Amino acid sequence: MTAIEPDDRDLFPRDRQPTVRILAMPADTNPGGKIFGGWIMAQMDVAGGVVALEYAGGPVVTVAVDSMKFHRPVNVGDLVSCFARIQKTGSTSITVLVEVFTQRAHDGTLQTAKVTEAVIVYVAIDGQGAPRALPQRGPDRGRYW
Repeated sequence: MTAIEPDDRDLFPRDRQPTVRILAMPADTNPGGKIFGGWIMAQMDVAGGVVALEYAGGPVVTVAVDSMKFHRPVNVGDLVSCFARIQKTGSTSITVLVEVFTQRAHDGTLQTAKVTEAVIVYVAIDGQGAPRALPQRGPDRGRYW
């Protein structure tokens, strides 16, 4: 990760709770010594899936990653927080924005950086794995929408 500018310290979204929070560990590094992008993608899929499952009231599957952008690398020891929120819903699909922030201890403070973001699409499924209709929900019902 590049040096964090002083402005970046207050980027962490304090008005909401992260969906997934985990420490980046040495076993998850790429040959360059940074955290492997695929590991971050997996954490993002878990975070988005949690939000989609709660909204759908049952199982969902990942059907698309509409966009993904890596802004900065992640270091071993960074606290990785994935924030997920629903952008839109269809009859069976849920589109979720997932933003990833790191926090790193430095001189007694936690420095924050937004490292990755993605838009992931999930589809609610029934017991046979076929798409099923989402429950009817109002715009202000629930934790993430």
